[in-house]
Amino acid sequence: MRLRNKPWAKERLQNYPQYVIGNPEDWKGKWHELFQNEHPIHIEIGTGKGKFITEMAKKYPNVNFIGIEAYTSVIVSALDRLIEAELPNVKLLNINALQLESIFTDGEISRIYLNFSDPWPKNRHEKRRLTHHNFLQKYQHILKKDGQIHFKTDNEKLFEYSLVSFSTFGMILHDVILDLHHSDYDGNVMTEYEEKFSAKGNRIFRCEVSFMKKDERK
Repeated sequence: MRLRNKPWAKERLQNYPQYVIGNPEDWKGKWHELFQNEHPIHIEIGTGKGKFITEMAKKYPNVNFIGIEAYTSVIVSALDRLIEAELPNVKLLNINALQLESIFTDGEISRIYLNFSDPWPKNRHEKRRLTHHNFLQKYQHILKKDGQIHFKTDNEKLFEYSLVSFSTFGMILHDVILDLHHSDYDGNVMTEYEEKFSAKGNRIFRCEVSFMKKDERK
């Protein structure tokens, strides 16, 4: 994916510290203090231009949302949406997902959203896929015992790979959907990519997964 360079984006992010948290490591284990409530915390990894997380925050005001996006030139669009919506229950982090364990403590997160993640189709890039077992280990640490990962993609090969990765890791699959927009699933909130791909007739794949509790493991 080629991104248009926006040299002014970094400064704009710094100008809105109430939305973009510039020192996330300082809040490890204390994110509820930042939000000033005890509501569950949901994170979206690869939040893009912010359509999904903004709409979710409007729909679920009693949930705290954190959008994580590595690309400054992309997350600045999410900031613009947030400024316009004036939502108190959303924060943005301009970081790489590899840093998750340095900014969240064990069991601090209730849900993780992976929406239309980069498929990294070449075998040599497998470890970059957000459903690779290296990332699953990170998710397992920061998720609560009953927490879930909600995964959506239009890439069938990535979906197949992810189902195998989840199963191999010993995770529990829930609500595996092979054609989301022609299913009876209620309450779907679309991302920018989802709108684009579904308009072209692409099938959208979705599933929910959770980690086994210690007493459920063989």
